[in-house]
Amino acid sequence: MAERIKDAEDRLLESLFESAPVADDGFSVQIVRRVNRGLWMRRLTLPIAAVIGGVIAFKPLASLLTALAGFSSIIPADTLTIAASSIPQMQTVLLGAVLVGAALFGARMLED
Repeated sequence: MAERIKDAEDRLLESLFESAPVADDGFSVQIVRRVNRGLWMRRLTLPIAAVIGGVIAFKPLASLLTALAGFSSIIPADTLTIAASSIPQMQTVLLGAVLVGAALFGARMLED
């Protein structure tokens, strides 16, 4: 109902927005292109940098993995079984994730 009732300010604003556009000789089009180009540069910079960094780090990472594989033969088998048994089971991890999600959802509901 309030959208249908127009006072003097509403009519004034409508008349201002209905006026003819200002001739700017393509300036606004150039600005929009420049802003869009900047957005695309920002969108592409991080993935390209990540790929370049991954390519540069591939050889050292491969040598690190081979060195760690060599160390795993030195570690006694009992130590590995103790470490594997200390890792929580998947059910416990899922229950924790559900509880955290419920807590975040409850906090958001309290804010509203």
